[in-house]
Amino acid sequence: MGQNDLMGTAEDFADQFLRVTKQYLPHVARLCLISTFLEDGIRMWFQWSEQRDYIDTTWSCGYLLASSFVLLNLLGQLTGCVLVLSRNFVRCACCGLFGIIALQTIAYSILWDLKFLMRFSRTSWAQL
Repeated sequence: MGQNDLMGTAEDFADQFLRVTKQYLPHVARLCLISTFLEDGIRMWFQWSEQRDYIDTTWSCGYLLASSFVLLNLLGQLTGCVLVLSRNFVRCACCGLFGIIALQTIAYSILWDLKFLMRFSRTSWAQL
């Protein structure tokens, strides 16, 4: 009977915990899903000049175009995060965030960076 009592107590605790936190779980889940974009957008804000200089140096596109690219990334990520968290236009926000990923893949030359891809591949295989 001791094990059944322990299981019953654990189930009661879990039920009570879920009743109290149920309303917050969707918000926490959404925050977890967009946390990478949120962190990257905030980092771009604080490292504005480094990001701009990197794009300018890599693509030789000039100060104005590099600044426009960083601004597009910053606004795209933070706007998408706000829309997802507020549950407004979620589908459009997710498409916008996906577009930001595609844009960064091209702009930061991630697609052709063999060292980056091998690191990702090694990490992925190690987790399997």
